[in-house]
Amino acid sequence: MLRGSLAAAATAGVAATLPRPARAGAAPAGRRVAVFGGGVSGLTAAHELIERGYDVTVYEPVALGGKARSMSVPGTAAGGRLDLPGEHGFRFFPGCYQHIPDTMSRIPFPGNPHGVADNLIRVQSAAVGFRDLPPAVLPVELGGLPQIDPATLRTTLAAMVGFVPELPPQELAVFTGQLLRWFTSSTERRFGEYEYRSWADVVQANGKSAAYRDYLVSALTRITVAAKPYRSSARTIGTIGEALVLAGTGMVPGYQGGVDRILNRPTNEAWIDPWVDHLRGLGVRFELGAGATGLRLDGGRIISARLSDGRDVDADYFVSAMPVDRAVGLLSNDLVDADPRLAGMRQLEVDWMVGIQYYLTRSTELPEGHIAALGTPWALTGLRQAPMWAVDFPSRYGDGSVVECLSVDISDWDSPGILYGKTAKQCTRDEVAEEVWAQLTAWLNNGTDWLRKQDIHSWFLDPGVRFDADGTTGNDTPLLVNTIGSWDNRPEATCAVPNLFFAGDHVRTHIDLATMEGANESGRAAANGVLDAAGDSATRATIFPLFAPPVFDPLKQLDADRYRAGLPHLLDG
Repeated sequence: MLRGSLAAAATAGVAATLPRPARAGAAPAGRRVAVFGGGVSGLTAAHELIERGYDVTVYEPVALGGKARSMSVPGTAAGGRLDLPGEHGFRFFPGCYQHIPDTMSRIPFPGNPHGVADNLIRVQSAAVGFRDLPPAVLPVELGGLPQIDPATLRTTLAAMVGFVPELPPQELAVFTGQLLRWFTSSTERRFGEYEYRSWADVVQANGKSAAYRDYLVSALTRITVAAKPYRSSARTIGTIGEALVLAGTGMVPGYQGGVDRILNRPTNEAWIDPWVDHLRGLGVRFELGAGATGLRLDGGRIISARLSDGRDVDADYFVSAMPVDRAVGLLSNDLVDADPRLAGMRQLEVDWMVGIQYYLTRSTELPEGHIAALGTPWALTGLRQAPMWAVDFPSRYGDGSVVECLSVDISDWDSPGILYGKTAKQCTRDEVAEEVWAQLTAWLNNGTDWLRKQDIHSWFLDPGVRFDADGTTGNDTPLLVNTIGSWDNRPEATCAVPNLFFAGDHVRTHIDLATMEGANESGRAAANGVLDAAGDSATRATIFPLFAPPVFDPLKQLDADRYRAGLPHLLDG
């Protein structure tokens, strides 16, 4: 498939050039919207609705931005500087994200012609670490592909994962063959088969070498989506994997910016604060310190919501943009009776993926990009932040001695570590910091001097993790994990109650993963649901489908016929 063919095929999905509706004056009666949750999905719903003349109030119990926000480390500023920047985890904006950049382009930022979107910068490489082996520095983009077809794709996939040490060639062939099977599988097979099989089962992990199981199956899955490969829906993993591969080719017009992009300063400075300021300027009201705890249903409609501070909220439309572990608290018996499909939300599972930041007095000399410590017990990934930010870090933050912030995500809180032999959930706060550093050092300092303990000025662990006096731990900010068959339990943005809508990473979306992109898409879908319910003729918020190379369409159609006939995929032999 030539680059021009791809461009023509993708044109229908590119709608960012559509004119944006200007906000009208005061909203007329019947257009009051209460949005519960000020994370990415809630802010997105508010953004789309305020642009279309609705009266929007966002209720957020903790902090605007949710899991996407950055936060100050209290008491770390000196000499007129700002506090050191902390966060839930580092931000990652792959090229297959379409909704987030579109929203960012509509948020003004001083000096940026394309608003906040111009604060995204492209990352060219990644450092990959292995235990007892020298780390590898790899390009994150493919580039130079003459076309996308089955043969080229299989060769490309083999090149992408061929760096894994001690991987038998025949097992590499199995892995790439199963990925090619995904690319050529029909929608019917993806939802009818892949959704009900684990990723480990689909890529035939049983009986393979330790390198295959530890690196290709477990590590790549854990660091990409914080998912357990033996319990995760293969359809979910295949969906994001396909999107990342296509973004890396640079051949899809809608997937611009390469595989990997980051923000050029702390998230709140680069994105969240300008977004909130813009929404306030358009008329959105924000009420902090209280969240929804219940909904009152009467006559088949929601007539009010109860807040955690005891107040009742009246509105014409209600949007639950809360994380699923909190949204299920709204599911009264009356509400589930009104729409029995909502009961499935109670079956959804959440897991931990939490960040820690190390503030260093010496530059690590790590490559300027993401870090993947493949095979670490706690599935660690990281990012050097300060070198890629458009600010002078020591002059702006802390006491002037910190020159670099190394942000690390902990994706596995249930496996024993190498230092204390305990899971992250069993460790104290200090032990978590020491264990993460020990694993990073063991994986990255083989023949390098990148990480030195004496360079640690301080560290900051996401305050959403609670270390209670009785020795137990909790997490106020878990995220949805897409377990086998969980699509059946996930809600649409709309439901049988005509003035109630759902947004968040548990809502069905194209990206089908707990991501900022999925949250943004779900917020748009909820806003469109409000427009439909109101009988509003305003332009709908754009929903971008994931790109599928047309060259595979004949093979997918053949597979659809075979699936309906009860036959296996052609590559099953």
